[in-house]
Amino acid sequence: MQFNGLRLLWEGLTGHKGWGPLWRDPDPKPEYDILVVGGGGHGLATAYYLASIFGQARVAVLEKGWLGSGNIGRNTTIIRSNYLLPGNEPFYEFSMKLWEGLEQEFNFNAMVSQRGILNLCHSDGQRDAFRRRGNAMLLAGADAELLDRDGVRAMYPYLNFANARFPIKGGLLQRRAGTARHDGVAWGYARGADRKGVDIIQNCEVTGFRIDGGAVRGVETTRGYIGAKKVGVAVAGSTGRVMAHAGMRLPIESHVLQAFVSEGLKPIIDGVITFGAGHFYVSQSDKGGLVFGGDIDGYNSYAQRGNLPAVEDVAECGMAILPALGRARLLRSWGGTTDMSMDGSPIIDATPVQGLYLNAGWCYGGFKATPASGYAFAHLLATGRPHDTATAFRLDRFARGCPIDENGAGAQPNLH
Repeated sequence: MQFNGLRLLWEGLTGHKGWGPLWRDPDPKPEYDILVVGGGGHGLATAYYLASIFGQARVAVLEKGWLGSGNIGRNTTIIRSNYLLPGNEPFYEFSMKLWEGLEQEFNFNAMVSQRGILNLCHSDGQRDAFRRRGNAMLLAGADAELLDRDGVRAMYPYLNFANARFPIKGGLLQRRAGTARHDGVAWGYARGADRKGVDIIQNCEVTGFRIDGGAVRGVETTRGYIGAKKVGVAVAGSTGRVMAHAGMRLPIESHVLQAFVSEGLKPIIDGVITFGAGHFYVSQSDKGGLVFGGDIDGYNSYAQRGNLPAVEDVAECGMAILPALGRARLLRSWGGTTDMSMDGSPIIDATPVQGLYLNAGWCYGGFKATPASGYAFAHLLATGRPHDTATAFRLDRFARGCPIDENGAGAQPNLH
């Protein structure tokens, strides 16, 4: 089924009776060339690019629940490439370029909206740091603009510029950044992978790996054993538990990250705004709700729910830059389990077990990286070599003393 305007018009006139399922629901085959564990955005993108770019025909995605039940459906939908370090910025700019052509490529409306992201600065030192970051972005081929106080006021005059503690002195703007519909991204990649022959197997939890002679031979699942020549694991916050089945302990902690949405309001925020003196970010959805989030809960957890101290902290940060937020009612909140790495940067690499590959450690940045993560992981699985933009995301970088500490916060996951 090909989606286009004429098809939508025809279905509207005929009662929408011609729409079919977006993907098949097959039973698992006894063996595949490549198994991708995890049916979230990164796993589905990996399968899609394996089939569409690298010509892999016998590929399956294993998801313990239903597609979109994990972090791909539990985030604040922001896409951006405003990073500083050379190990990160080219990768996220590659992802940004993939976002820009994504909907045309897999013929599905992911509601990619390049409405821009503005990072506020509140001190002279922070403005200098943003200038450095903006220059790094420009050198990597991204776009960046450093705004002064008047430039920010022209965009968002209702912000609290006179806050005595956190005065707004300017901001770093990336106009190509924005948001995308998280469910649409998952469904689009799933549909695209299915059309290329990938088996998407839901309700199939991996309970163990079959390893023989130092090489992976397949996985044990709740739907029986499935053989494979290669296995790629992309399970976000469940990485530690899944990789423990292979006898591996990783430099990763799992933390809850909450997000919130307010009642529907008239249009007020046409882009994405982040608070520079705390961890807070906000945008407005197509339904009118203010979508915002903040810091992780600070303790290890696998629960997809949060706690009240994080709610209070996020509300305080929001009120510091947008006092009118205090008049909006909170509609709901949700939590995702993030895999926090020791330096706040991801891992895309082979493991010591031959044929077993890892995609993990995305911390806060998983959604925006979905296209590039899938492409780079597919490249690694298909060729055995890291993609040019992901050469720094090695699993052994901590042992080698080569962390990618974007925030400069130290080698402790909950600080990132």
